[in-house]
Amino acid sequence: MDWITDLDALHVHYGTPGQPAMRKVTAALTPAYRQFIEASRFCLLSTVGPEGTDGSPRGDQGPVVTVQDAETLLLPDWKGNERIDSLRNILRDGRVSLYFMIPGSTTSVRVNGTARLTADPALCARFERDGRNPRTVIVIRVAEVYSQCARALQRSALWTSGDQSAGLPTVGQMLEQATRGEIDGSAYDAERATRAHLGWW
Repeated sequence: MDWITDLDALHVHYGTPGQPAMRKVTAALTPAYRQFIEASRFCLLSTVGPEGTDGSPRGDQGPVVTVQDAETLLLPDWKGNERIDSLRNILRDGRVSLYFMIPGSTTSVRVNGTARLTADPALCARFERDGRNPRTVIVIRVAEVYSQCARALQRSALWTSGDQSAGLPTVGQMLEQATRGEIDGSAYDAERATRAHLGWW
């Protein structure tokens, strides 16, 4: 295998970015970036820690983050699987990236910055749902924000190719194989059908 191992060799294989690709990056939210982010109910949160990297999907019934100001985003941490990989990473290395998508749009927006965690009762109460609050809120300081090239979403036809879930393995099947049969996949799937949709706040 002929590996690319230095920047000069890498640059040989790629052209020079166009002016729009370089000029789209801002250090704070513009009105257009803010409008897009406030319309997004889903994002991917990327973190890094001593054990490596982590990517975590985040979603909400309304905006997945709240824009506090042009340089600050608030991301409530709702009930999950208790692994808290992203939160542990943030405590040890605050660098984060967020990737916002909206169904039907081939535009997406990326935010890079640094994050801190708070369990401040007043701040958590701002996100109250059905009498419940998130246990923590991730406070993200924006370092740069920009729109992402649309080609990946266009090539994959992510929003236009229809439901492709038929025949996919279930989470129970994945767990049963990962644990070599220690977890009963069928039983897990039967419980998950209701558990995943109850008390998710």
